[in-house]
Amino acid sequence: MAIDVQHALADDGAELNTTINTTPLVDVMLVLLVIFLVTIPVIVQEVPVRLPTYRNVVTVTKPENIVIAVDASENVYFDNQLIDISTLRDRLIRKQEQAAATTRIYPEVHIRADRQVRFEAVGRVILACQQAAIQKVGFITLPIAGGD
Repeated sequence: MAIDVQHALADDGAELNTTINTTPLVDVMLVLLVIFLVTIPVIVQEVPVRLPTYRNVVTVTKPENIVIAVDASENVYFDNQLIDISTLRDRLIRKQEQAAATTRIYPEVHIRADRQVRFEAVGRVILACQQAAIQKVGFITLPIAGGD
């Protein structure tokens, strides 16, 4: 297929129009925009789940619950007594065995950690709870009053 470029223009000396006609470009872009707006909601899919609603539950202190505190210096307190982290797992196992033998109610562990403590110290407490097969571990926090 050949194009006759020599005779395509009139010989009257008219200048070539060198500006870009943007009307077809705008038409094509608007069509593409409409296509994308229609197809994107069809492509984005989510798994239908019912998300839980937040509710502030007041902690009920039960006698079988174990409270472990971690201060800012990473000291661990088991029932308000300073202990070494290496003995925490054994004390948790003993406490759980005592509770299972007497009341058949397994204790929960409530961790009270200082806000300045590194997470590594709290992670060691959680690891000890996991090794002692504690089924419920929770964190005790203060409610937000005034957006601290």
